[in-house]
Amino acid sequence: MPDVILIGEPMGLFTAQEYGELKDVTLFKRSLAGAEINVGIGLSRLNYKVEYVTKLGMDPIGAYIEEAIEKEKIGTSYISQSAQQNTGLMMKNKVQDGDPSTAYYRNSSAFTTLSEADVNRIDFSDVKLLHITGIPPAVSSTVREAIVYLMKKAKSAGTFISFDPNLRPALWSSEDEMVTVLNDLAGLSDLVLPGVSEGKTLVGTDDVEAIASFYINKGAQVVITKSGAGGAFVTEKGKETVNVPGFKVQKVVDTVGAGDGFAVGVLHGYLSGMTWPEAAVRANAIGSLQVQHEGDNEGLPSLEELTTYIENY
Repeated sequence: MPDVILIGEPMGLFTAQEYGELKDVTLFKRSLAGAEINVGIGLSRLNYKVEYVTKLGMDPIGAYIEEAIEKEKIGTSYISQSAQQNTGLMMKNKVQDGDPSTAYYRNSSAFTTLSEADVNRIDFSDVKLLHITGIPPAVSSTVREAIVYLMKKAKSAGTFISFDPNLRPALWSSEDEMVTVLNDLAGLSDLVLPGVSEGKTLVGTDDVEAIASFYINKGAQVVITKSGAGGAFVTEKGKETVNVPGFKVQKVVDTVGAGDGFAVGVLHGYLSGMTWPEAAVRANAIGSLQVQHEGDNEGLPSLEELTTYIENY
């Protein structure tokens, strides 16, 4: 059985290889993108058994993605296919400063048709962790129902559930719907990983203690709040909040995927039996590695690379 199960939409990522607006670029590099698959890749590189739940189109990009997932030693047993819809795509330009601009082609993708019928065969016996983000529930009502089903099934089996809100307001019909749905999902989780700015939207405050109290009162056992250069704030139920400083980097190349790298570090800490502050150190380290690389998951380290990076910092 896998250590970890994740659910999400992997997309074909086309990254510009020359500076300029996307409409002007002629040369692109193809790779794999998606918040949840980034987390899966990160955990697989740290030697955990990962199974990935998704739905792909029966098209060249879908075939490429499944092969790329297999190359990362991630299980594909729970990948289903659609003959009617295509796999989602994403484009990203190249910039000298700041964050790149992106364009998504995922409306009515194969993943948006994922339903409870596609996931009801999943067995959580002996699965240690289910990781959920706030992106899939935004893409369609059937995906949202499938996620709630999986979270309740995992909880009944005693599987630990982690939740990263990962806000994508553009995918939701309204902010009120986004806030309600994501906070309900957080209420089914043992671990919640909000950012300070996300707390402002979801909870109505950027106060770390207030954000943590909100989610602990909803049922979480631990809340780890991301604060960028401020590091992470670890709040365990019944304990005082601990600030874990971040890792400073000389040059930020690309911030995309930094939050996913942070989640990888936290989950690695949990799966290996570390304390939550120790897990937050790994989270800060991987997040800092990720922002020093171009691409969504190129900076995710092996266990040896992570250990060496922390020791030499």
